[in-house]
Amino acid sequence: MFKALYLTREADAFQARVAELDDSSLPAGDVTLRVEHSTVNYKDALALCNRAPVVRQWPMVAGIDGAGTVERSTHPGWKAGERVILNGWGVGETHWGCLAQRASLRGDWLVRLPAAFDTRQAMAIGTAGYTAMLCCLALERHGLAPGDGEVLVTGASGGVGSVAVAILAGWGHRVAASTGKAGEADYLRGLGAAEVLDRAALAQPGKPLQKERWAGVVDCVGSHTLANACAQVRYGGIVAACGLAQGMDFPASVAPFILRGVHLAGVDSVMAPRAAREAAWARLASDLDRSRLEAMVTPIGLAGALERAPDVLAGRVRGRLVVDVNA
Repeated sequence: MFKALYLTREADAFQARVAELDDSSLPAGDVTLRVEHSTVNYKDALALCNRAPVVRQWPMVAGIDGAGTVERSTHPGWKAGERVILNGWGVGETHWGCLAQRASLRGDWLVRLPAAFDTRQAMAIGTAGYTAMLCCLALERHGLAPGDGEVLVTGASGGVGSVAVAILAGWGHRVAASTGKAGEADYLRGLGAAEVLDRAALAQPGKPLQKERWAGVVDCVGSHTLANACAQVRYGGIVAACGLAQGMDFPASVAPFILRGVHLAGVDSVMAPRAAREAAWARLASDLDRSRLEAMVTPIGLAGALERAPDVLAGRVRGRLVVDVNA
């Protein structure tokens, strides 16, 4: 038996609860993982609150992230006792996830846990932090280097934004952090932000081309915020877009792209190939300041994940919720 956040829907009746499930109910997979820690991402919160069609098969065990120890494996790449991380791949959507004490997964989905991290730290990073690193690496590949100009991070007090601020500041960039939470200014400066901006300055409709300011942007918000960020990027700069907290729309024009040579890089973490995942985790292990990571963490248990999911959707969570599945 194992505990899990179990989601059911029959007709119009939805239920999310901590349930005890039998091991025989686990889906097919060539690796059985003894999960130690998970986390609550925005997508998890949508599933737990039944707010969007995240879950595609019922019943479902929630949790798109997990870290723990391989218990059993028939996959040639993994053996019992190895420590691994799971991010994305439709887990928690079409395949039972990791907000549970046990998970049955495909070995091809797993990445080795870097020696620099324990499972709690890995889930303090989770999909949010791994996505943040993918965004930062996109800026780096474009040629953006410390000293080239200011870098903007939108949605900065959330999971992706917090890690992006810490990474970019650690690399030596001057980071401006945009947030709707004035009370989090000290938190963001503690992560390395040189300036904290009110998100209202970016959230409303703006001109197609605006005063050039940013050498690069990590956008977690979408909609008007992304459009305004693009309109303010300096000639030849780059925007890495990974989120849609404000909306999926992009009410912009082609002007920044054809008149200033701005690059817009879309960043996907769910189906990213294994090589990209391993590269991101390796850089997180070498580059992310552990003290800044710890400042982002709020620890909770499985029941706490249910309680805090509405707060995630309402933007009332700072940094990362790390779930001890055995608590």
